[in-house]
Amino acid sequence: MRNSDETGAGGGGVQSVDRALSILEVLARTGEAGVTEIAGQLSVHKSTAFRLMATLESHRLVEQTGDRGRYRLGVGILRLAGATTARLDLVQEARPICRQLAADTGETVNVAVLADGSALYLDQVAGSSALQPHNWVGQHIPLHATSNGKVLLSGLDETELEHALGALTTYTAQTITGLPELRDELARVRDQGYAVAIDELEVGLTAVAAPVRNAHGDVVASMSVSGPSFRLGPDRMDEVIALLEKAAGEVSHRLGWGHR
Repeated sequence: MRNSDETGAGGGGVQSVDRALSILEVLARTGEAGVTEIAGQLSVHKSTAFRLMATLESHRLVEQTGDRGRYRLGVGILRLAGATTARLDLVQEARPICRQLAADTGETVNVAVLADGSALYLDQVAGSSALQPHNWVGQHIPLHATSNGKVLLSGLDETELEHALGALTTYTAQTITGLPELRDELARVRDQGYAVAIDELEVGLTAVAAPVRNAHGDVVASMSVSGPSFRLGPDRMDEVIALLEKAAGEVSHRLGWGHR
């Protein structure tokens, strides 16, 4: 009889992922379990369950209890959950401030974090002047061509910067595509405390962003105000930057920055 564990390479990979997730669900439900119990729950051979447990253990998603051969959820789960919780906390703390900033400027306000070599938008609030704003929540945008991206890059050291940056793609004639120029721009962002992108990602789009810091002073997110370049011209920029810096500072304060 053909072993139910013997599948094609593609299907086997998906099946292994499905079984690994099922193991985590079993341990979440039962607290702890042995390999024999898990094999029974999954209807697989004990050797298959053992290999799956060993893989999960190597990633610290499960760990053995004092009773050898029994497993429970590991600290890796807490790390993953903590990352999600931190983002949810950020959105929760920033939301009312973003709403006020959008009301004060009339423009679209976004909150972004660094993710997979790009800026990931976590939240967006449209101001009264934004008729039908594009919803950026959940979308990734390039780091080098946006104000949010520049702020997020400004918080990295040289090694992290090299790891985060890929090809500096050209989007418009204003896009920074040279690494020396980008480094100069990031130094300027650190010095002045905010970043500006005018027509760099899209002609006619201007955005200014400021850092959001955690209790340790690390740049954990970026908050931006964006709108048509004709509305965010030099005559308005100083006013918008002042409002933005105050708002980003308030979110940072809520996350513990500046507390003693």
